[in-house]
Amino acid sequence: MRDRSIDKDLTLWQRMQLETLWGFCRIFAWTPYWFRYYAVQPVLVFLLMVIRYRRKVVLANLKNSFPEKSRIELLRIMHLFYRTLSEVAVDTMSMAGITPAKGSDLVRWRNGEEHKLRVAGRDWIAMASHYGRWEYFPLWCWVDPDPDRTFMGVYHPLHSPVFERFYHRLRDVAPSMKPIPMRECVRYYMRHCNEEHANITIGLIADQNPPLRPDSHWFRFLNQDTVFFDGAEKLALRFRLPVYFVHVDRLKRGRYEIWFEELYDGVSPVAPNEITERYVRRLEEMIRTRPELWMWSHRRWKHRRPE
Repeated sequence: MRDRSIDKDLTLWQRMQLETLWGFCRIFAWTPYWFRYYAVQPVLVFLLMVIRYRRKVVLANLKNSFPEKSRIELLRIMHLFYRTLSEVAVDTMSMAGITPAKGSDLVRWRNGEEHKLRVAGRDWIAMASHYGRWEYFPLWCWVDPDPDRTFMGVYHPLHSPVFERFYHRLRDVAPSMKPIPMRECVRYYMRHCNEEHANITIGLIADQNPPLRPDSHWFRFLNQDTVFFDGAEKLALRFRLPVYFVHVDRLKRGRYEIWFEELYDGVSPVAPNEITERYVRRLEEMIRTRPELWMWSHRRWKHRRPE
């Protein structure tokens, strides 16, 4: 049973909005697969194309990332991206009715059993991205249901309190799942990492656009100078945690395959920014393989490298 006490600071109007949205999604989640993905999703694709959703941002990002591609190729990727975006919307609403049985149908874990053995009894960091259906990754807590393990789903709080609580409900899929705001990530881990028999997995979406600092390190990513959050690397080095890259591939509508690749073993010495560099290279390779699955509508390159 989900803890609704976190909704107590909402106004009456906000609670009505939240419950209406949640109720609609709960009903939608129980509609047939064909209705959601072959009736509703095409309508959403059509609407995105008609309103030209962030078309300038998407095309600019694609053009700068793939200067070798023709305009026809870029337009094709954009249209496929709109299909991905509409599919993500359907997936999100469908998660309101998710169960462990449904979760096993949504995600195929390529090296799930092998990875469980590899991280047994250890804390570890998973570096994911806005690629494919990233909200499915926390379903790992059903694959590894160890009662002593906590899954920290680190996220950026939303400006809208209604959608903030809505996404909190979507992510609250198991007692071991703890949605943690990014600003509280380190404090939460330090409070709980020394508890007896406690194992913690830290799930981070690491491809967002961080605030620019004087000491920000610049990476060459998709033909552009780019800054990345370095929180995962700092946590890994400070607490000697292994780090794994979350690979994602789309199998069909609403169905994905996920597997893990080690980026850092938690022990070996590495150069500054090396762990983040390894993440950037894996992410770029994955995006180049199927570019339509990444979120091109983000204003990812707002910062410009100083001369």
